[in-house]
Amino acid sequence: MEEMMNQAAQERAVLVGLNADCFTAEQTATEESLEELEALLETAGGFCTGKMLQNRHTPDSHSFIGEGKAQEVRMLVEATASTMVIFDNELSPGNIRALEEIIGVTVLDRSALIMDIFAQRAKTREGRLQVELAQYKYLLPRLSGMGQSLSRQGGGIGTRGPGETKLESDRRHIRERINRLEAELEQVRQVRGVQRERRMKNSVPVVAIVGYTNAGKSTLLNQLTGAGIPANNRLFDTLDTTSRQLKVSDNLDVILSDTVGFISKLPHHLVDAFRATLEELEYADVLLHVIDSADPNRGDHIAVVDKLISSLSKPGTPVIYCYNKADLVSREEIPVGENVIAVSAAKGVNMQELLKLIETTLGHARHHVVLRLPYSMGGQVDTLHSGAKVYSVDYTGQGIEIDAVLDDILYGRLRDYVIKEC
Repeated sequence: MEEMMNQAAQERAVLVGLNADCFTAEQTATEESLEELEALLETAGGFCTGKMLQNRHTPDSHSFIGEGKAQEVRMLVEATASTMVIFDNELSPGNIRALEEIIGVTVLDRSALIMDIFAQRAKTREGRLQVELAQYKYLLPRLSGMGQSLSRQGGGIGTRGPGETKLESDRRHIRERINRLEAELEQVRQVRGVQRERRMKNSVPVVAIVGYTNAGKSTLLNQLTGAGIPANNRLFDTLDTTSRQLKVSDNLDVILSDTVGFISKLPHHLVDAFRATLEELEYADVLLHVIDSADPNRGDHIAVVDKLISSLSKPGTPVIYCYNKADLVSREEIPVGENVIAVSAAKGVNMQELLKLIETTLGHARHHVVLRLPYSMGGQVDTLHSGAKVYSVDYTGQGIEIDAVLDDILYGRLRDYVIKEC
């Protein structure tokens, strides 16, 4: 009874997808992508009342799925007392207007639904700025086509974020708002840049956690660092990034940085808006790709993340494939490789092995040593401060004694001056 009451209070939506011969994998809809759309709808607080998948050679230029199929959707909406229709594909403003005229309820597409979830989830000022920028960029070219979906200020899914009064103002004011948001986010980038330079100067490597949404990234970060981030079993539960210092071993500390989860057909407006956050990938020393081992669409989701990694990170950045929730599948279902590890973040299984793999991937072993340099090599002290982790420097009668952790390159260059291996 309680579940029925909750469903009655929720936004009721029919989900529709078009599988066209001319579409790419990113554009088309499948049974699997409609299931994911249903999970997104539930995350947004809605309830799925029915699904339709249409197959056509090409989309209809007017109603996208064709007049006949749109009438079928209308009848399903009426039969299920639904309040909106959500498409798994991206719709043009003309498509939205035509479909709303035929069906008689609000029509949204997948991008609008994802941005609605982001609007609910963003908690920090930076997160809210990024979401608002993405929404304005998405809505600006659609102002003339957004019929019923703009007539309900704060009326549910698809209406969060910029309100009706802002959207009804002219395009010039919206563009000015976009410019202001971009300027504020540029300041965020500059602050991140300063923090990044400080980390690089202190020789603290960065390990960035990436993965498909709901793969368990926040759970892993909590398990390793005790960050205390809420980790729930729902899509896009974490938007605002978290960075924590992690002691990998006696010789190595790193910054472990969480990132927003990826998803197939992630709106490019969101990728652009979250560029300040995703810049962490570009400067990461290692990427930790967290994978849900029990995900039935695991292969496709790995491909989505790998594609985004290749476009956002610097070439050659090593990737560790971390198969999370490994306790839910048989060992044979997880591949074997030198950059692959099976873990259970929720149960804390294989955490020490993961730390060892991070250390190996980063460095190649790090060397904690005490050096004694002649005073004629005093210039090396600055080099060590910028390229190693220096604990202490003592100027003695025998020379400059430095307690530091060196990487392989510095160790090889200065090993003749090592007086103690710690």
